[in-house]
Amino acid sequence: MVRNGSIPKVKESKTKRRGDVLGLPRQPMIDWGSYDFHPVVHLPDEYEVRDFTTGDYSPSKSEYDIGRYDELRPGMYATELFAGARFLHVGIDIGAPVGTPCMAFANGEISHFGYNPADGDYGNVVITKHRLDSATIWALYGHLDAASIIGKSVGQLVTAGEVICHMGPREENGGWDPHLHFQLSYTEPETHDLPGVVDPKDREDALAKYPDPRLVLGPIY
Repeated sequence: MVRNGSIPKVKESKTKRRGDVLGLPRQPMIDWGSYDFHPVVHLPDEYEVRDFTTGDYSPSKSEYDIGRYDELRPGMYATELFAGARFLHVGIDIGAPVGTPCMAFANGEISHFGYNPADGDYGNVVITKHRLDSATIWALYGHLDAASIIGKSVGQLVTAGEVICHMGPREENGGWDPHLHFQLSYTEPETHDLPGVVDPKDREDALAKYPDPRLVLGPIY
């Protein structure tokens, strides 16, 4: 799997960070390019990168596929949870068979875990917390199997490359085809949840809070 080194570093003003300039949340200073993160999912050499902006949600042609970050997905989120208004995706989806293992990308700890039962929600979730440089980043792993949250505890240490969860079936993952929703957050979650899709009018604020997962996953598309 490709590493993260070729993803551009976040550029900051010499005097003000992006959040200060735009009135958005302050982004912590992380030298992303200095890290060699462990893959979250072992991807094969060939997989499909989906384009959901077209509204075509037919099954993937590949056993593994990618759903993109910062993508408008009209009509995908039709359950009551999303109120017909939230359809801008702020994580990356990695489609793979049920039971595919998902790993910690760096040393850290479990900060939250649990089950989100609403139709179309994440189902089972694990969130990890990582200290990078002098900053803290959280990572949400969503649409997991029920076994992924058994035996977990807040503060439980994880090591880079450790299998911490597995992709779940529809009856355990919120009703979706099997995949991992992987999302980064500069903001500490209040519970075992983060908004994985937002109203497009909130895009600027959401992208400031939830940076591109390719900072960790590498240039997978």
